Amino acid sequence: MNSTVFFAVIGAALLHATWNALVKGGSDKTLGISAVIIGHVPFALVCIPFVPFPAPASYPYLFGSMVLHAGYQFFLMKSYKIGDLTQVYPIARGTAPLLVALFTVFVLKVELSSIELLAVVIIGVGILSLALVRRGDGQRNMQAAVFALVTSCFIASYSIVDGLGARLAGTSVGFYSWLSIANGIIISVYVLKVQPSIMKQLVTSHLKIFLIGGGASFVAYAIVTWAFTQAPIALVTALRETSIVFALLIGVFFLKERVDLIKVFSTMTTLLGAILLRVAK
Repeated sequence: MNSTVFFAVIGAALLHATWNALVKGGSDKTLGISAVIIGHVPFALVCIPFVPFPAPASYPYLFGSMVLHAGYQFFLMKSYKIGDLTQVYPIARGTAPLLVALFTVFVLKVELSSIELLAVVIIGVGILSLALVRRGDGQRNMQAAVFALVTSCFIASYSIVDGLGARLAGTSVGFYSWLSIANGIIISVYVLKVQPSIMKQLVTSHLKIFLIGGGASFVAYAIVTWAFTQAPIALVTALRETSIVFALLIGVFFLKERVDLIKVFSTMTTLLGAILLRVAK
């Protein structure tokens, strides 16, 4: 992985942690995530006139990704309703790079060096160690952990599908822009059915999340989708999950969530994995 891709994905990780923190910091998680996802649409519409239309070979991946992203968004909403950012986010994101690495190596037959594989495992293990974190009342929130693990399966699945689809599309930004518009429509239909007032609140009480969260999320994954076309999907997915470092800092210093030795251990381990990815050849 070259320096440009490496630091671009690190920037995407920061943006990803930021929009997750905006959602977790709000009182209505369904409204927050809806604002972010629908907030992708204006940015996608701006991009579309300037990028090629995705090649037909990518259409099956585009439609498959719509389903997988919808599942991810649904379970993420459920997870954030019952769990802390510093528990849900790490578990959901930490399992994904391990699943992606297993699939790409054993199914897609992608060759990774021993150092690259070690880095992926270290990042995944470091993040998953946060499954041991206890809630503020001293109890482990197992229900939130289960929802977060299901979320991670969707993350791993859409990462692989999006990576392959973007390569076939011939335009990573074009592929993701059309995916964003489709996701925006899907989530709009969902919230109109379960919570119709959300659509009005997007441009009133949640305008900041709609614009800032939506923009940060769109740019973050647009970078990641592009990186999928430049480097192995497993490595990009693992490096993206170093966003846990930023999520922990935001959770502790801005959301006033509890910090302990496990969170410190996870952060240091994740950083070690990122360093190994950077030096791997």
